[in-house]
Amino acid sequence: MTGEPILGAARLYMAAGIAERSEGAAWLLTGITSNERYVVRTENAALVSRQEGLGRPDAARAALIPIRKSAAWWALPQDERRHIFEEQSKHVALGLKALPAVARRLHHCRDLGPDEPFDFLTWFEYSATHSAEFEELVQVLRASPEGEYVERETDIRLSRAGI
Repeated sequence: MTGEPILGAARLYMAAGIAERSEGAAWLLTGITSNERYVVRTENAALVSRQEGLGRPDAARAALIPIRKSAAWWALPQDERRHIFEEQSKHVALGLKALPAVARRLHHCRDLGPDEPFDFLTWFEYSATHSAEFEELVQVLRASPEGEYVERETDIRLSRAGI
């Protein structure tokens, strides 16, 4: 965890579309799925061809990792962010190594307005047998040059009830 934590919660509910904070909810995070912003065509094709969908029966583990990057990150031109993202940090290449064992979906929050507490909501699903692969992926990404721009990150681990 980096920066200010968020309150603990016993359950997580993910809603498609517009959601409102329900009574008794500890917090509400909102984001939108969008186009892939830091990948080139060949990387996108490789990700799509190897990625398996979310909700797989054997993927009883999940992680929600909300991330906010620093003002220094956002002050960089797009090509410099891309250079740090892939040429230095190898973000896509590392993600490809974890596929298809780890499924992922990125939700963008920054586009929703300046009051959002995070820039990205990263959602991952994997089976218990692939936990080590997921842990390695997260640790390597945190230690990368891109990780130096993370101002706030909360790591929320989940497991499907009854498993």
